[in-house]
Amino acid sequence: METLIEQIKQGKVWPFPGGIHPPGQKHVSTTQSIQRLPLPQKLVVSLKQHIGANGKLIVEKGQQVLKGQALTKPSGNWSVPVHAPTSGIICEISPMPSAHPSALPELSVVIEPDGLDNWCELKPISDAAALSHDELVDIIHQSGIAGMGGAGFPTYVKADSRKDINFLIVNAVECEPYITADDMLMREHADGIVAGIELMQQLLSPKLTIIGIEDNKPEAIAAMKKAAQHNHNIIVQTVPTVYPSGGEKQLIKLLTGKEVPNGSIPADIGMLVQNVGTLFAINQAVFEGKPLIERVVTVTGNTIHKPGNVWALLGTEIKHLLDCQGFSPVPQQRVVMGGPMMGFTLPTVRIGIVKTTNCILAPDHQELAEPGDEKACIRCSACADACPASLLPQQLQWFAKSKEYDKLNEHNLFDCIECGACAYVCPSEIPLVQYYRVAKAEIKEQQAEQIKAERAKERFEARKERLEREQEERQNRHKRKPAAKSDGEKQKVADALARVKSKSDAKESKSAVAAAIARAKAKKQSPDAELEPDNSEVAKERAARKEQARKYKEQKALEQGEENRDKDDKKSAVAAAIARAKAKKAAQAAEDHVEAADAAPKDDKKAAVAAAIARAKAKKAAQAAENKGDAEEDSAPVDDKKAAVAAAIARAKAKKAAQAAENQDDAEEDSAPVDDKKAAVAAAIARAKAKKAAQAAENQDDAEEDSAPVDDKKAAVAAAIARAKAKKAAKGQAQSDDSHVEVDSKPQPDTNESSEDKKKAAVAAAIARAKAKKAATEQTQSDISANSVDTEIKPADSDVEQVSNAPESKEDKKKAAVARAIARAKAKKLQQEGNDKS
Repeated sequence: METLIEQIKQGKVWPFPGGIHPPGQKHVSTTQSIQRLPLPQKLVVSLKQHIGANGKLIVEKGQQVLKGQALTKPSGNWSVPVHAPTSGIICEISPMPSAHPSALPELSVVIEPDGLDNWCELKPISDAAALSHDELVDIIHQSGIAGMGGAGFPTYVKADSRKDINFLIVNAVECEPYITADDMLMREHADGIVAGIELMQQLLSPKLTIIGIEDNKPEAIAAMKKAAQHNHNIIVQTVPTVYPSGGEKQLIKLLTGKEVPNGSIPADIGMLVQNVGTLFAINQAVFEGKPLIERVVTVTGNTIHKPGNVWALLGTEIKHLLDCQGFSPVPQQRVVMGGPMMGFTLPTVRIGIVKTTNCILAPDHQELAEPGDEKACIRCSACADACPASLLPQQLQWFAKSKEYDKLNEHNLFDCIECGACAYVCPSEIPLVQYYRVAKAEIKEQQAEQIKAERAKERFEARKERLEREQEERQNRHKRKPAAKSDGEKQKVADALARVKSKSDAKESKSAVAAAIARAKAKKQSPDAELEPDNSEVAKERAARKEQARKYKEQKALEQGEENRDKDDKKSAVAAAIARAKAKKAAQAAEDHVEAADAAPKDDKKAAVAAAIARAKAKKAAQAAENKGDAEEDSAPVDDKKAAVAAAIARAKAKKAAQAAENQDDAEEDSAPVDDKKAAVAAAIARAKAKKAAQAAENQDDAEEDSAPVDDKKAAVAAAIARAKAKKAAKGQAQSDDSHVEVDSKPQPDTNESSEDKKKAAVAAAIARAKAKKAATEQTQSDISANSVDTEIKPADSDVEQVSNAPESKEDKKKAAVARAIARAKAKKLQQEGNDKS
């Protein structure tokens, strides 16, 4: 049985289903060779002239560029650069109408040619066989070569195919009417095309290269056979003239008998298809170093006076091509980019030529009639018979009108090559291809939205899983068991634990943290131990904070205590006022006793002496109280205005009482004679009684001192004040005693006392003892009243009244006990000094 290669070499072809035979109209544009046009006034070079991503712009407005200089560099998938078709200045970079049925704006570079047509530096390769695979692919890539006979697929992607390629198929069929660009290129540049084929053979290493040409191109067939006769792996195969035999899948079926599966590409079955224009561009890029900046374009139609093929620079406006070929438009003139079957009507002729532009057709109304109104389908099945892809055009059109996209996919809408054969044979003039194009665009848009939604859903689910995982890790963080450690690691942990412990002993402020670290490391030593929270150190730190707060409160209280000393000084002033009031009362009592004594005895002389002595003592007591008030006023703070006023009032009253007593003494001394001896005896008796009363008071003081708590600091202050007062009182007592001694030392007129005198002396002594006893009783009552709040002696000062009426605190009671002890000590010392001097 013959192999497939043997069958192909014998010229066997395998027909594909469907197809039509429209009038070719090719002879109109093949009467003359390919012409070169003059430079246009401007070139509009679109950045997107192929399938894939746009290149990154690397020029700017106002920049001078050279012919062949790159305007963009590849970026993204399936991206190829575009180059300057001629030298000139970039006058504008902005969106311009695109070569598309919608003419949607595409970013374009507008170049104003300078007329010099200066090339940039070219790097031609003389020995392509010495190039590596990657170097050759990179040259094709950087030259900006894309498919020039179909949709503009980047050529470097096909050239770098990693799949095994058995057959390299060269598409030279050019089956669509009016188009002769490939035909004329093969006639004039067959050697260059074959050189490009050999470069692709170097890259892909196919078993066989087949050049498919329709049988209506005899000149091209002859030229290609002549150019490829030296290469036995290249054969020229003639195929029948039928439309659309130039389709990729249809040509593979014709030349090899194999079909490309639905959803697959030719490389999946070991096939690769290239256009003759693309192969010629590869030859120029490698051997001449020229990037793709021009191509052959067929300009034809009944309105063109000089139809033919021209070398058109990429970016040349269609208007320039029409004008150069003698364009005479008719009313409602149509200009079609492409052929009459697969081309589209342009909305404007100010659109630049792109890499996939192979024909500009300018027909009149008889040549290409306007389609009539769409009529209802008569179900003749002519469209199904003409479909080269074996589809059901009628069903597809129904599903497209009702937008049933799922059913369109089920009926393989995307296998349609949009050849237009179905619309060409439709008697109802239904524009079937237009329905398919719209449906394909909507499906692609819907799929893009679905892909976005799925990606968003995946991101959401991934984020949700991540959050749940992190939450679970946080919850199980304390339940994880530490990994088992080696002996060396355990020893390191133990050493670190010892260092932390010694450091914590040296620095007590960091002991809690060090202990926590030590416990954590100790737990990690045990592989079976579980990490559990330990709050003991937290409790210690809390206790330390409480202790610090307590110390702060004590310090603050101490500061407040110093501020309260002023209040204590005020209380001292009140106590001084009370003492002065007591002295005043004692003086008043002495006066009362003197008056009673004056009325009781009959001996006026002795009674007068006793009264004089009592008045002198009262005067000195008042003077001592006054001095005490002065001393306390000096020690009190200046700002204690009320205490000073109260003390001044008390001193004034005591001074007034002493002045009254002195006046009375003087009057009595002037009127009554004095019995010095009896008075001295009475004074001695009074001192003895006072000494006895003082002894009893001392015993009582000792008992009270043992039972009452004493504030050391305040007691020391009070004791110092008491010593000063006692010293002053003792001095006054000494002066009084000296006066009494002087009275006793005077010569007496009569040393022999009579019985009556003795009797009077005894009466006087009894009176003095009664007075002394009464004075001692009143002194005791005065001491008791000083300890109580509700005393009978009320100073005139309102502040003293407020203090005496206020409830006593524990501290006030303590101060009162200390004051009583001091008073008793004073009395005892005064009595002792008086006995010593007597």
